[in-house]
Amino acid sequence: MGAAMGKRILVTGGCGFVGTNLVPMLEQAGHWVRVLDSETLGRREHLDSFSGEFVKGDIRDPDALYAALDGIEAVIHLAADTRVIDSINDPLHNFDVNVVGSFRLLQSMRARRIDRMINASTGGAIIGDVTPPVHEGLVPQPIAPYGASKLAVEGFCSAWSGSYGLRTLSLRFANVYGPRSFHKGSVVASFFKQILRGRPLIIYGDGSQTRDFVFVDDLCRGIARSLDCDVSSVIQLGSGVPVSINTLIDMIRPLVAPLPVQVEYREARQGEIAHTWCDITRARALLGFDPATPLARGLAQTWEWFCNRSDNASSKSELKRYNVAAL
Repeated sequence: MGAAMGKRILVTGGCGFVGTNLVPMLEQAGHWVRVLDSETLGRREHLDSFSGEFVKGDIRDPDALYAALDGIEAVIHLAADTRVIDSINDPLHNFDVNVVGSFRLLQSMRARRIDRMINASTGGAIIGDVTPPVHEGLVPQPIAPYGASKLAVEGFCSAWSGSYGLRTLSLRFANVYGPRSFHKGSVVASFFKQILRGRPLIIYGDGSQTRDFVFVDDLCRGIARSLDCDVSSVIQLGSGVPVSINTLIDMIRPLVAPLPVQVEYREARQGEIAHTWCDITRARALLGFDPATPLARGLAQTWEWFCNRSDNASSKSELKRYNVAAL
């Protein structure tokens, strides 16, 4: 199944990690892209040679939304507050950005008569601490405000589909990693940044906890393919392979050598899931989804990007200290 050609697409949160990898892929496929981003974390310059249109604005601002949706045929909704622990510390902010912002986006789409949205959701955070693999048929039991907010957005997407005819597809992302993740707090990005700064890796728990790591290019191909999938549903996107945090560290050590990898184990944090990976049978069937990048190769590409693109002086100093040239 190939991506649909020639659509006018709005990408919310397009200056973020996934967005900066997705937008060039969409343009290469022949789509015209407008990006709406508040630049809270990402920046317009992170899009590099992006040839579409950039609009600075917040998804909670109805005026910004209405203007950004002008002439648009489909929306890929990436904008969100995505950090689990931050959502526990400040659930109101998480609700405001994720639920209120997404509700206003759906309202604005309805006003503009735009009937197609691809919604970035999450897997494990919605399903909760259940025996994996996680799949679309499990009863949601979020254990942190972040998962609850994403579940609420999925609910509104379903309601807008049933009540107003919008075709809304929610894609539940696994743990995404890859180039351009410099401002992410997810595990691979966090580990590489800590190593480049000469600081220890902090593990909450004993490291036996498992995650599903999907390379960002594979994920973006799944998102692009979803534009051609004319269903309103929920689909898991991941690798389908469980990897423990200790195994991840063992894979990272030879990759970053001779830089040292120090590890500190601390007490597990409330609200975090012990084990999660996903069943991607539905994604394969409906999207032709094929996450083809092995973890070892994806980690190597991500490490190369961090070494070559880091603007952090301490990172460059650490590379020089161990006589490691940019890759």
